[in-house]
Amino acid sequence: MIKILMIEDDLELAEILSEFLEQFEFEVETEDDPFKALSILKLKSYDVVILDLTLPGMDGLEVCAAIRERQNIPIIISSARSDVTDKIKALELGADDYLPKPYDPRELEARIFSVLRRYEGKEEEEEAKPSDFKLDEAAMSISYKGRKIDLTNAEYGILAYMIKKEGMVVSREDIIHNVSAINEDSSNKSIDVMVGRIRNKLGDKSLIESVRGIGYKLVK
Repeated sequence: MIKILMIEDDLELAEILSEFLEQFEFEVETEDDPFKALSILKLKSYDVVILDLTLPGMDGLEVCAAIRERQNIPIIISSARSDVTDKIKALELGADDYLPKPYDPRELEARIFSVLRRYEGKEEEEEAKPSDFKLDEAAMSISYKGRKIDLTNAEYGILAYMIKKEGMVVSREDIIHNVSAINEDSSNKSIDVMVGRIRNKLGDKSLIESVRGIGYKLVK
């Protein structure tokens, strides 16, 4: 059974959508509090997240970024916000689809199956194609395509963290708090400078994508 977490503060709409999706043997849980939803995602496993953008206490774009930083799970935005900027931002932050309200529940069902098929294909591709990065934590060394990269301790810490989060958006704050070689008083600008040096040493700047307003994403 496909498990769905719906983060939606319109409880009437959530009930309508849940009843419709349950016809297709989806198991839907609804949470209207974004903070509780993020806590639930730490404890339970889901196949898809359906996320509204207008939520109490925390913007849905922030929720999207927080989910993507921690998990590689399909995220479908379900929102009445029609500003194209919101749509672009959501997709940049790692959302897989954006469904503007109002919509027919049948379209949501089709979008869910579509993103699940894409994720199945990605998983098969990732299994077939190993990462070009080799991380040796015991030796504190990183190689790319067989070539050892000469890194400072801070640069090693940043790139190692990105490798562990490969394909996910990593914020500058995450880097500061999770890389022991970086002082917690470091500025975002100093992180940007170090990431720039790492890009140069890798020899391919496209390997680390900038995510506007958030941080970075390491891609294969």
